[in-house]
Amino acid sequence: MEPLTADSIVEKIREIEQGVGRLSPMQKVLIGTDGSVTGLLEMATGHPVTITTLVQDVVGADTEAAAALDIEQGDEVNYRVVELKDGVTGEVLIYAVSCTPLRRLKPEFRQDLMRADIPIGRILRRHRIESRREITDARVVRAGTDLARTFNVHRCEPMLSRKYRIIHREEPLIAIEEIFPCTAFTDEIRVLVDAPSRIHITLLDMNGASGRVDGGVGVTLDEPGCVLDARKAAGIEVRGGDEESRRRVADAARAAKETLGLPGGAEIALHAAARHHAGLGSGTQVALATAAALCRLYERDVSVCDLAKVVGRGGTSGIGTAAFEQGGFILDGGHRFGSPGGKDDFRPSAASRGVAPPPVLARHRFPEDWRILLVTPQVGAGAHGRGEVDIFRTHCPVPLDEVREVCHEVLMRMIPGLVEHDLDLFGSAINRTQSLGFKKVEVGLQHPVISSLLEATVQAGAAGAGLSSFGPTVYAVGDSGMQDVTRAAREVLGEQGGSVLLTRARNSGASVRAE
Repeated sequence: MEPLTADSIVEKIREIEQGVGRLSPMQKVLIGTDGSVTGLLEMATGHPVTITTLVQDVVGADTEAAAALDIEQGDEVNYRVVELKDGVTGEVLIYAVSCTPLRRLKPEFRQDLMRADIPIGRILRRHRIESRREITDARVVRAGTDLARTFNVHRCEPMLSRKYRIIHREEPLIAIEEIFPCTAFTDEIRVLVDAPSRIHITLLDMNGASGRVDGGVGVTLDEPGCVLDARKAAGIEVRGGDEESRRRVADAARAAKETLGLPGGAEIALHAAARHHAGLGSGTQVALATAAALCRLYERDVSVCDLAKVVGRGGTSGIGTAAFEQGGFILDGGHRFGSPGGKDDFRPSAASRGVAPPPVLARHRFPEDWRILLVTPQVGAGAHGRGEVDIFRTHCPVPLDEVREVCHEVLMRMIPGLVEHDLDLFGSAINRTQSLGFKKVEVGLQHPVISSLLEATVQAGAAGAGLSSFGPTVYAVGDSGMQDVTRAAREVLGEQGGSVLLTRARNSGASVRAE
């Protein structure tokens, strides 16, 4: 394993900055130093550094550890996972994983290494071991569950990682990986936004005879979500995601800056977002997350409803906007129709700019023990753009008797099932709405695999299954036995391919925090 040269470390840092934005001087030092990290942390914080050992075990070296330490796979190594903490505040500064081959350790060194309260740098000094550090890698990793818990960050947030070896007598003595958040060790204010996606169960009234139109019900999702961070800049610069995602973020940022008269722009890094045009509300969450980040950066207090108008969301369905603000199960009341101040035709949200998000009529917590399976087959994107506009104009108004039945299903079966924790009642209402009103139109325009998924997931034990918005994502709701439902969904996908994700509802809105 070849160590990185000074030039290659600089190049690694440049590569990292392409993805997450510019690093602070302290972050660069922590990535590139060949000295004691503990000492650097104590100088930076002015506080002593303490150690909390999470794992300490003797294990057989895996392939990566064997290569890093120049030993045989299976050789015994001391595997240690620790948190380096600020000794005064208790804040976790660094998460570190180390592997040390036992056959290269003197007994007294091994004894200190096995203790839970001594940083490795201090052990080396205590035993007067002459050594050098060779940096072998620097990169960005995702937090995942363990690091998210350690640093109190979102599991999709980017973390800075560096790997190095401590060399003694020309042999690797210890291989170490150190990880810390991209938001740590910087004086700049960064705003991090974690915004939820949603399933859209159905629109209520695409007839309009009552003088109102739209209306809808949906559920906020824990995953997938939108995670981004922003910091002040003169203009608008976006990193991460694909080209369409970056365009959406840039458009929303410019709209917020210009409409709200913000004094500057932002450098924005997009770390995660739901798939586009899949029925999960990706456009709304990305746009609102971006606008909320800029408002927090420039200390503007703007309501979510007003943010939605700024970025042009919520003109038909209010589920995405309400999910961003509150989370949970949401029922919105649609818009006035055919009268001043309302809508005068049938249009999707993306084509309804200038129309305020509808009022939220009811919001309920979704049961914690109910699970939601998301199945997105690898077929064409759900209807969007000009095609979606044409579908609304061609298929609306829908029959009034079906609108009335949809409303009855929602008011007298779906919501009571939710409130009374009656999964079968809730699920049966979901199933019935798939063949009513505008949802019947949406389902009827799908690839044949969608109908197969709806049928197979219910037969496998889901209480209910439906198409989210214009799809192609299908959702199935259940509690126990979701393994059978997951298996059935995978079998239907077969060679078609696609993604399957078992998730939960989220009973809170977006998280917006400055660090």
